[in-house]
Amino acid sequence: MDNNLLLLKAQRLRPKRTLRLVLWTAEEQGGIGAEQYYQLHKENISNFDIVMESDEGTFKPSGLGFTGNAKARDIVKEIMTLLQPINITDVYDNADGTDIDYWMREGVPGASLRDDLSKYFWFHHSQGDTMTVQDPNQMNLCAAVWTVVSYVIADMEEMLPRAVSKQAGTVMAVSGALDNIFKAEELSKRLLCALY
Repeated sequence: MDNNLLLLKAQRLRPKRTLRLVLWTAEEQGGIGAEQYYQLHKENISNFDIVMESDEGTFKPSGLGFTGNAKARDIVKEIMTLLQPINITDVYDNADGTDIDYWMREGVPGASLRDDLSKYFWFHHSQGDTMTVQDPNQMNLCAAVWTVVSYVIADMEEMLPRAVSKQAGTVMAVSGALDNIFKAEELSKRLLCALY
């Protein structure tokens, strides 16, 4: 969802940490694009706050699937309350994503978009799998979720806490993270107004 970076730029918002958009290739050929990216960047795993994947269409979203420890989940749940004006607040167990599994196995928190999949296989890998069949309103809702969540996490004072991993080797504590989320409420309103 590259629209979220454009939206943040248009709003002149710059988070404390870098947001990185990665478009992986070759998922259907064994996920070699994601694996290659992981191999090239795994030495910097302690700098990755969260990995997020949207690979189940851009239909009406209901929330995020999340993989991470209990403290991180509580923070993500609080962030999702910022999306109450558009009724997208659910946090489900387990992020799904072939491309982010490498990172999540090493303890990096992960999120995946959960949306209405009832029409997913009408278009998936078919002649109809084009932008012309997308509902612009539903795409904007998906962009709103990614924009708010990614910005708030990247702008928090501390990174999301994570379980001990082989690479990171420490448990990251988050103090005051929820206070930062409350400060993000104004941002959420600005971003939602920009979309609608």
